[in-house]
Amino acid sequence: MILLVAALVIPSFARNRPKYKRVGNSQDVTTQTRGGFALMGGGDDLNIAFGWMCQLSGGGDFLVLRATDVYDYNGYVYKLCKVNSVATLVIDSREAAQNPTVVEKIRQAEAVFISGGDQSNYIKYWQDTPVTQAIEDAIARGVPVGGTSAGEAVLGEFVFSAMNDSAQSDETLRDPFNKRVTIARGFVKVPHLENTILDQHFSARDREGRLLGFMARIANDNQLQEVRGIGVDEGSAVLMLPIGIAQVVGRSHGAYFYRAPSPPGKMKPLNWQGIEVYHAPPNAKFDLTRWIGADGESYSLDIVEGKIEVPLKLRPR
Repeated sequence: MILLVAALVIPSFARNRPKYKRVGNSQDVTTQTRGGFALMGGGDDLNIAFGWMCQLSGGGDFLVLRATDVYDYNGYVYKLCKVNSVATLVIDSREAAQNPTVVEKIRQAEAVFISGGDQSNYIKYWQDTPVTQAIEDAIARGVPVGGTSAGEAVLGEFVFSAMNDSAQSDETLRDPFNKRVTIARGFVKVPHLENTILDQHFSARDREGRLLGFMARIANDNQLQEVRGIGVDEGSAVLMLPIGIAQVVGRSHGAYFYRAPSPPGKMKPLNWQGIEVYHAPPNAKFDLTRWIGADGESYSLDIVEGKIEVPLKLRPR
C-alpha cells in the first residue's frame, strides 16, 4: 500500500518540474543578438536555417523548447554551430509551464527554437502561461526565434490547434466547420504575422485545401475582411527579418503565400473567389509588409463548391 501511494504522488510532483539537458559550456554568456524568425516546414533538419539562427544569436546559448522528452537537437545544433551551449527544455504540462525555471532559461537564451511534435500540446500546456510571455519577451529584446513543423505552426496569430486530430484538405474544403478544424489565436505575437495562419509539410502532405479552409473559418468567425496564410514545404524554411523581409531557403517547393482580400461566400461547401497566391521557391524573397515577392510566381485561384480551381499538384513549377 505504501508503494502504491508513492507511485501516485511522484508523478503529480514531477508535473511541476520541466526537464532540462545542456551541452557545451555550463556557464551562460551574454552576446549581441539580432532578431529574426525561422519558419521551417518540417521533415529533415535544415542546416542553413539553424545556421542562420546561430549567426543571429552571436554565438550565445541556443535553447530548444518542446513537450516531449527528446534531446536530439542538442548534439546536432552544437556540432553544426559555433555557440556557447545548446540546451533542451521539456515543458510537458501546464504545471511545468508555471515553474520559474522556465522563464529563467528562456531569459538566458540568445536563440529560442520550438521543436516539432504535436501542436495541441503546445496550446494545451503553454498558451497563456509564463512560457509564451517569455518567448514574446525574447522577441522584444531581439533574440532570434524559430520553429519547425508544429513549432512553426504556433508562430502565426492564428494556429491550427489539432485538438481533434489532424485535418484533411478535402473534408475541410467541404466543411470548414467540421470537428477537426480547431483554431487557436494569440499563442505568441510575431511581427508581420497578424491575421495569418501557418501550415507545414505543405506540398508533401497536400495541405493547400486545409489551409484555405482554415483561412475561411478564421475570416468567418472573426469577421475579418482580409486573412493570410503561409504554407511551408518539407525541407524548406522562410527566414524573416524583423522588418518583414523574408528569404525562402532549402529544397523542395519552398513556400506559398496566400492572401484573401475579401471574406468567403458560401461556407459549406466552401466558395471563395480571388484568392491571391505567391509561390516562392528556394532563394526567392518575400516582403510581408507589402505582401509581394521576387523570383517567384504570382497567380490567383477560386474555390467552387469545395474544389480548388487549379489545385496545387497540377500547377507548373
